[in-house]
Amino acid sequence: MKYRVWRGLVFVAALIPSLLWIYQAIGFDLGPDPAKTLLARLGLGGLMLLLITLSMTPLWRLTRWMGWMAVRRQLGLWAFAYALLHMLVYAVFLLGLDGGQLLKDLQRRPYILIGALALLVLLILAVTSNRFCMRKLGKRWKRLHRSVYAALILIVLHMFWVVRADLFEWLVYACLGLLLLLLRAPFFSSLTSRAPQGPGEPFSN
Repeated sequence: MKYRVWRGLVFVAALIPSLLWIYQAIGFDLGPDPAKTLLARLGLGGLMLLLITLSMTPLWRLTRWMGWMAVRRQLGLWAFAYALLHMLVYAVFLLGLDGGQLLKDLQRRPYILIGALALLVLLILAVTSNRFCMRKLGKRWKRLHRSVYAALILIVLHMFWVVRADLFEWLVYACLGLLLLLLRAPFFSSLTSRAPQGPGEPFSN
């Protein structure tokens, strides 16, 4: 209740880009190949949301404002939603739901499999991000949700394979991801050891 307005603002901010891009795609306002443009934007949007999700804990440790933690689960779920839309656009508009074409694509573009694996990890985290799963899994729940770091690495690798011709943008996101991972290393965590422990991992609430 305390952070209802803040949660609402974050929800709207995460929702608007996807609605805008889908609207532009329907109106053929995304260039000569709207499906590929929408695919790229949703994929990048998912990566950005995942990085923002992972930045909530460092921001909380720095400022001690619990508002960061209040929206962490929501942001994690939005990252999964964008990744899922990314996959659906590929399956429907680029593949035409053709399994044979998928097999051909996998032979030429193995990074698709890397992206699918990352999506599977995010799916597991999204499904188990509720309090019921937290209680049922106990200590195993926290270990499970640390696999979000593996998902981040897979997504960055997926992006690297896609944009090999222009690595500057990829390098920016890769460095941000590396920084967020380093901030969770024991040495850097010890610098904030005086701060109280946060509730769970990135997809928790």
